[in-house]
Amino acid sequence: MAWNEPGGGNQHDPWSGGGRRGGNGGGGKGGGNQGPPDLDEALKKFQNKLNGMLGGRGKRGGNGGGSGGGGKPRNVFALPGLLLIVALAIWAASGFYLVDQAERGVVLRFGKYQETVTPGLQWNPPLIDDVRMVNVTRVRSITQTQSMLTQDENIVSVEISAQYQVADPRGYVLNVRDPELSLENALNSALRHVVGGTDMIDILTSGREILGSSVNSRLQSYLDSYGTGILLQTLNIESTSPPDAVQDAFDDVIRAREDRQRTINEAMAYANAVIPAAQGQAQRIVEQGQGYRESVVAEARGQANRFNALLTQYQDAPAIMRERLYLDTLSEVYSGTPKVMVDVAEQSPLMVLPMDRLKRSGTTGGQASDSDTQLDPQLLERLRNIQSSSSSSSSNSSNSNGIRREGR
Repeated sequence: MAWNEPGGGNQHDPWSGGGRRGGNGGGGKGGGNQGPPDLDEALKKFQNKLNGMLGGRGKRGGNGGGSGGGGKPRNVFALPGLLLIVALAIWAASGFYLVDQAERGVVLRFGKYQETVTPGLQWNPPLIDDVRMVNVTRVRSITQTQSMLTQDENIVSVEISAQYQVADPRGYVLNVRDPELSLENALNSALRHVVGGTDMIDILTSGREILGSSVNSRLQSYLDSYGTGILLQTLNIESTSPPDAVQDAFDDVIRAREDRQRTINEAMAYANAVIPAAQGQAQRIVEQGQGYRESVVAEARGQANRFNALLTQYQDAPAIMRERLYLDTLSEVYSGTPKVMVDVAEQSPLMVLPMDRLKRSGTTGGQASDSDTQLDPQLLERLRNIQSSSSSSSSNSSNSNGIRREGR
């Protein structure tokens, strides 16, 4: 029959441990069917155990059994001790922290510097040590735009930017209250000091690189003297400009200066192209003069040596040398002319023969061109007779009146 049937002698409750009833009828046990314990009963047992640990009285279940007798006396230090142990465990666990690879930890114990921890898992007692993380690899930047007075009492606007890193975490955390504000003030001071000692035209044109290097060195010296732990990486002069009211006039001045420099560069390029050519031409003329001088001197020495040699021979045979010199001179004078003048007997006329045409006709096989004049065969025969008669009379040329001259 059902477990909850009215009038049943053995009722089993599946949720109460198989018919186990506590307290009623002397606290007897039910049947042998054992089920899961009751939740309220488990909570009561845990409470009794906790009261026993704390020195309280345990309670026993059952209505018929009554309450238990006197228990142990309560320990007043048990609960605070337990709470203290739990608090110490939480305090110790909260002291662990992780330092990133790009960071360094500055440890302050009661406000005093203790150490600088490296990357990794670290532990410091909480509420005693204060750990401040500083990134030492990140490149930070700052930019300023200031209007200031130059050495020549002009106003110029300068935009400057600086990139920096933290080189000393301890100095960055402890030596100054606000490192970024100190850097801004130091940058403003260094920039005004350098600009105040420079002319405006240098700041606007070619002096920007010198201005940047001067500000960089001065600013780094300021930061080192303050002990900020900041190391400058780069410092750039972004722009330099005059006040807006005179911007157009300064632009005209800059353009005129650029035109002047361009003209100078063009003139220098032309000079560099012309001067080497002129120097080369002058050197060539000098070398030609030296060569001419050497040739003239050599020729004069050769003529002098020839004259001395002829003088010796003339002294030995004056008549022969005189005739030889006369013939050599005529041969030299008339050697360049293409014509021959022949003076024969008194009854013969003077003839001028075109020897150049005769030579040309002889080399072409006796055929002259259309423009050349054809010679008469009788004239050629007469010329041969004259040449034969002149050759026969050349042996007696000192007594005859005929003269044969060959020359130009």
